[in-house]
Order: sequence, then structure tokens, then C-alpha cells
Amino acid sequence: MNHDEITRIFRDPPVLDTARLTLRKLLRQDSRDMYDYASRPEVSEYLLWQPHESEAYTRRYLNYLQSRYRAGDFYDWAVVLRESGRMIGTCGFTRFNYEANSAEIGYVLHPDVWGKGIAPEAARAVMRFGFYELRLHRIEARYILGNDRSRRVMDKLGMQFEGIARESMYVKGKYVSVATCAILSEEYFER
Repeated sequence: MNHDEITRIFRDPPVLDTARLTLRKLLRQDSRDMYDYASRPEVSEYLLWQPHESEAYTRRYLNYLQSRYRAGDFYDWAVVLRESGRMIGTCGFTRFNYEANSAEIGYVLHPDVWGKGIAPEAARAVMRFGFYELRLHRIEARYILGNDRSRRVMDKLGMQFEGIARESMYVKGKYVSVATCAILSEEYFER
């Protein structure tokens, strides 16, 4: 998969369905649902961004993402509960390494659905798309040490722990250690 193909695909990302979820493009009208989780400090505690300060900020962010989709350089899906239509988070690729034919996956969800298997369900759909449609060789995920909830998701996805980059990022005024887990295509298809 090369840059041009990824750009073409993500200008209008395909809808991905699971048993309980629909993963679709983020929309401007998701602002209320997104603000409901993105404004909570516990959601962004182990992430690179601060809680959203207002729903107006969230609207501006979603407007900005529309231009990123048009450019084909934003790779996240909205995670929507199929039964209610409520947008409860995002899941997708945070970056691609074209030379290594690999990608990094990320996810963030509303605390109301933590511990209910939603994150692994959404991430499995994204991984399936990555291995089947994008023909990736490797998918990795990273987490800031202390984010045990995210690490459990990676374990459920069949990812192997690869190591810790000690104090490798400066986030919110402090150095943090970042761990990496990954799964290779052959491991994924064997499962």
C-alpha cells in the first residue's frame, strides 16, 4: 500500500460494521457526542491532548477534520453504537509507515462504555480492514505507561508486547515512558 492509495481510500473512508458498532467518517454533527467524552479529564489522562474546553472547540475541531478527510490524510473512524446511533469515540490509524508496510492503531472511547468490550470490537474491525484491504504487514499500538486499560485491549487483539521507550515523550509538562505492542499479518491470519 502506498501513500496515494491510502490518500484515495481515506478521502471517503468506507463504513465498517461489527455486531454492535458502525465505524464511519466523523461528521460535524458529532460535536455534542464527542464533547461529552472529550471534555472529561479521565478520557485524555493518558493521551497527548487536553480535554476539550467547550462544545464550540469540538465543533471547530470536527470542521477542521473535514478538510483532513478531503486531503485524505486523516485515518480515524467515529465509533457509533448501532442500536442508539450515539457516537461514543474514535478508532483508526494514527500513522502509516509506507516503507515498512505498517501502521499504528489508536482508539478513545466514552467512559460509559469502558469495560464492555467496545474498544477491542472497534479495533478488530480496523485491524481487519488494515490486513485484508490495505494488505499491511504489521499493526502496532502504543500506550503511555500506566494506561493499563489500553494495554488490556492490545492483549485482547493478540498483540505482543515489544518493549518500553523510557521517558521518550514529553507530554503535558512531563516525560513519559511509552510501550509498544504489535501484531504481524501472519500472526493475525493464524488466529
